Amino acid sequence: MGASPLMSLGIRAMAANFAALQATGHNIANANVDGYSRQSAVLSTAQGQFTGAGFFGRGVDVSSVVRAHDEFLTREAAAARSLASMDGARLDQLQQLESVFRTGESGLGYAASQLFNAMGDLASHPSDLSARQVVLARAGDLVDRFNEAGQTLDNLQHGLTTSLKSQVAEINDLAKSIAAANSRIAALLGTGQPANDLLDERDRLVARLSDRVQVTRIDASDGSIGLFIGGGQRLVLGAEAATLKVVGDPSDPSRSALALQEGGGSVGIDADTLGGGSVAGLLRFQNDDLVAGRNLVGQLATAVASAVNRQQLAGLNLQPPAGSIASQPLFGLGAAQAIPQSSNQRDAATGLPLGSVTLTLTDAAALKASDYDLRESTTQPGTWQLTRLSDGQVSHINGGDVVDGMRIDIANAQPGDRFLLQPVGRAAVGMSRLLSDPRDLAAASPLTATTPTTNSGSAAVGDLTVTATPLPYGAANEVLTFTRLNPAQNGFDYTVSSSIDGSSSLWKTGMPVVGANGYTLTVSGVPNDGDAIHVDPTSSSAVATNNGNARAMLALRDATLVDGETATDRWSSALADVGVRVQTARSSSEIAAAVSQQVEESRSAASGVNLDEEAARLIQYQQSYQAAAKVLQVAQSIFDTLLQTAGR
Repeated sequence: MGASPLMSLGIRAMAANFAALQATGHNIANANVDGYSRQSAVLSTAQGQFTGAGFFGRGVDVSSVVRAHDEFLTREAAAARSLASMDGARLDQLQQLESVFRTGESGLGYAASQLFNAMGDLASHPSDLSARQVVLARAGDLVDRFNEAGQTLDNLQHGLTTSLKSQVAEINDLAKSIAAANSRIAALLGTGQPANDLLDERDRLVARLSDRVQVTRIDASDGSIGLFIGGGQRLVLGAEAATLKVVGDPSDPSRSALALQEGGGSVGIDADTLGGGSVAGLLRFQNDDLVAGRNLVGQLATAVASAVNRQQLAGLNLQPPAGSIASQPLFGLGAAQAIPQSSNQRDAATGLPLGSVTLTLTDAAALKASDYDLRESTTQPGTWQLTRLSDGQVSHINGGDVVDGMRIDIANAQPGDRFLLQPVGRAAVGMSRLLSDPRDLAAASPLTATTPTTNSGSAAVGDLTVTATPLPYGAANEVLTFTRLNPAQNGFDYTVSSSIDGSSSLWKTGMPVVGANGYTLTVSGVPNDGDAIHVDPTSSSAVATNNGNARAMLALRDATLVDGETATDRWSSALADVGVRVQTARSSSEIAAAVSQQVEESRSAASGVNLDEEAARLIQYQQSYQAAAKVLQVAQSIFDTLLQTAGR
C-alpha cells in the first residue's frame, strides 16, 4: 500500500486544526468588541473508502465556520435596552424640569408670600408712597419669577426638539446601514455559508438603533431582516430604509412629533405606540411631564394674579382726584389658548381654520392644571366631548358652557374639527406687571363701616371686604340693623336687615355679615336688639388713610386661591407632584438598567468570548496540529523508504 492515503490524512488533519486555530485567534482578537459573537470551525468526518478489508477513514473536513448566537437572548437584550434608554432619557429631562420647581427663597411660593407681606406694610401706611413702591417692586419680582419659570419650560421644549432631531438623524443613518448590511448578507446567501462578521455587524447596528427607538424584527428567507416601529410602521425592509423625521404635533405646533416619509407624503406616528427607546422617553416627557409642569406653574400664576387683580379693581386708588378714577389691574397674564388641530377644515383662500373656540376664564379658583381635548361627541350627537387630559375625565358640553372655571364658546365649527384647550399653559410666560405708578395701587376700600353712637351693645366693625365689582348699588348708603331672636332659631340669635333692598338674613356672633351692596363684614362683640352698622361710600378725603382694600389683599396670603389651597400650599403641592415624578422615573430607570444589564450578561455568556476557554482551545488545537504534522512526517518517511526499496 502506498503512503499517499496517510499523507492525505495528515494534510486534512493539519488543515482542519489550522482552521480551528484561525477561528480561535479571531475570537481572541475580537474579545473586547461589543456585540461580537464567538466563532468556531465545524469539523466533520470525511466518508471512508471501501476496500476488501473494510472502510478506511479519509480524515476530516472543515464544514463551516459558525457563530455562537442565541436569537431569543439577542431580541430580549435589544428590547431591554430600549426600555432602559427610554426611562433614562425621561429621567434626564425630569431632573432639568425639577430646577424650575425650587424651594425656599428662590421658589415661586416665597415670591408670592413676599408680595402679600408687602401688602401688610401698605395696610399699615396706606398713604406712604415708599410702601406702595415696595409693593410694586415685589409684584415685579413675582412676575420675573414666573417669566423665568415659563421661559425655562420653553427652553426645555426647544432643547428637547433639538435632541429629537439629532437622534432621528442617527436613527436614519442606522436604518440605512442596516439596509446596506441586509443587501450584502442576502448577496452572500448563495455561497451556502453564514456571513458571521456581517451578521454581528448588523446585530450591533440593531442594538444601537434599539437605544433610540424600539423595533420589531422579522427575519426574511433571503437572510435580510425587516424592522418596524410604532405599532407596525416600516423602517427597514430588505435593502430599503424609510426616512423618519421630526414634525410639529398636529394638536400643538409648539411640540414635536414623529412621521415616516413615504413617497411624496408622510405618516404620523403615535408616540404612545413607540414602546421604548430614548426618543419615546423624550416624547413622553414632552407630552406628559412638561405639559404638567407648565400647567402647574400657569395655574398658580393665574390664581395669584386673578385674586390680586379682583381685589385691586374693588378698591380706590390715589390718582387725583382721589377715589374718582377707576382702578386698573396690577397683573397681566398670558392668554388662554384654543389651538385648532392641523387637520381641521380651513378657508381655501386664507388657509385659516373655519371653526374657532374662545376661552374666557370665569373663576380662577376653579381652574385645573390641565390641557383639554375638545371634539365632536360620537355618543351624544349635537354636543361636544371635552376630555380633561390630566386625569381623562370626560364631559359633554354645548357652546357657552362653563367647565372648570372657563367658558367655552364655539363658532362655525365644521364636522371633524378638534381643538386643544390650554386655559393656563401660557399664563406664566406671558405674565406682566401693568402698573408703574405707586398711586395706582388701590389700598382704600370704596365702602366704610361705622357704628353709630346710639348703639347700646358691644358690637364693633372689623375688616370689610368688597366681593362685587362694580358695587350692585353703587354709592348708596346702607344701614344694617340687628334684631334679636327670642327664642333663637336653629342656633342663630339675630336677623340682619339691609336698608337698601329690605332683605334680611339669620346671623350669630362670630359670623361675617353679608351686605346687599356686595361686601362681607366681620363684626366683633355682641350687638343689642336694634343696634345698627352704617356702610357708606368712602369720602375722597378719607381715601389716603383708608386701608380696607389693602387689608383685603393682605388676607389673600391665607386665603384658598386654587383647589382649596393657599398660594404657598399650592406651590408645595406642585413641588410634591414633580418630586414624585422624578423619584418614580429614577426608580424605573434603575430597574430597567439592571434588567438590561442582566439580559446583556446572559446574551454575552451565550455568545461572547471567554479568553480562558479560548486559551485552552488554542493549546488543544496546537497539539492537534502538531500531531497531524507528525502523521504527515511519518507518511513522508514511509514514502522515502518505499522509494529506496523500489530503487534497489
